[in-house]
Amino acid sequence: MIKRRRDFVLAANRGQRLGLPGLNLQARRRRAEEPAEAPVRVGYTCSKKVGGAVQRNRAKRRLRAAAAEVLPGLARPGWDYVLIGRRDATAERPFPELLGDLAAGLTRLHAREDKADAARARGEPVPEPAPRPPRKPGAKGKGKAPKPPAKPGP
Repeated sequence: MIKRRRDFVLAANRGQRLGLPGLNLQARRRRAEEPAEAPVRVGYTCSKKVGGAVQRNRAKRRLRAAAAEVLPGLARPGWDYVLIGRRDATAERPFPELLGDLAAGLTRLHAREDKADAARARGEPVPEPAPRPPRKPGAKGKGKAPKPPAKPGP
């Protein structure tokens, strides 16, 4: 299970991203030199946009249940997966459809990777996903905006 922020950030910046109707999926193949406590690692997260603590926890429980059913058949050893809850979708979507979203997403991500591996085997250059640029301080949703200068006293 992914627990450290660093691993979530690596999946977001260096992995593949896929938006699905019931969730967002991020996945990355770990490098050979990276230690791994498990062959497949999974992380779950929901932002406050999903709702309060009750709604976020419900969405994460549903993501964990979906992953428990789908990942054993479709996950690949040496990969990290991050499942991100979506506002008004993860908690409300019928569970069979959520399972279908996750299965379809994993299939698409791995098909992309297989295609890139085949191109590498032929000696063709394959562009790696560009890392996401860092956010600016005070950007919407991250950090705090700088305080205005203090007014001089009377």
